[in-house]
Amino acid sequence: MSETSTTATAEPDLAAADLARYIQHTRIDSRATREDMVAHAREAAEYGFNAAMVPASWVPVVSSELAGTGVEVASALDFPTVGVMTSAGKAAEAAEIARLGATQLDIGVQIGWLKSGRHQEFRDDIAGVVTAFGGPVKVMLELPLLTDEEKEIAVELAQDAGAAFLKNASSGQIETANPTSVRYLVERAREGVQVKASGAITGYRQAVDLLRAGAVLLGTSAGIALVTSSADAGTKSY
Repeated sequence: MSETSTTATAEPDLAAADLARYIQHTRIDSRATREDMVAHAREAAEYGFNAAMVPASWVPVVSSELAGTGVEVASALDFPTVGVMTSAGKAAEAAEIARLGATQLDIGVQIGWLKSGRHQEFRDDIAGVVTAFGGPVKVMLELPLLTDEEKEIAVELAQDAGAAFLKNASSGQIETANPTSVRYLVERAREGVQVKASGAITGYRQAVDLLRAGAVLLGTSAGIALVTSSADAGTKSY
């Protein structure tokens, strides 16, 4: 299922199972085994998730498992700690991730550079990945870490660099995904640029509200709980 097949607004009567086509089924876990990642890929296919989001090191396994299913393979770069890689390193890794079979890429940004006024370098860091990867790149902007002025600058620079998607945050450690942040990005997104919500998405109402605010993708590790209506107060997600 390609990202362009998603819609910007959830239907009023969206059933829990219908959330699957918006969800990027996420497992970023240093302890995960090959068996775990194969199971993750099979879950993505079984439930009809938009994509399986996995570490770059497991992209070949997941890509092979999902071949012919219509479920895309996504990975993340300069994550979970964002802004720690060199620009050259990020571009090289992006090219390798694409070669291994990923069709979507979420990336961290250089928050410190932005705060230091190094705006051109901030933009070029993203642009290098966009060029090297060759597919849709989603930029994790870490909105809660930015001032109002920095948010505006970051959104513009990410789009200047060729971002296909703007993201509110990299995970729930930075922000619980919410309609306010989604609307902020939607209102500033240029034609053709879309919004992915990420961060502690654990409930049906939260997911629907994010879609109605304008997100077209949801990044969550609680996808199965969401689509099977089994999420409860103890459900966790990154």
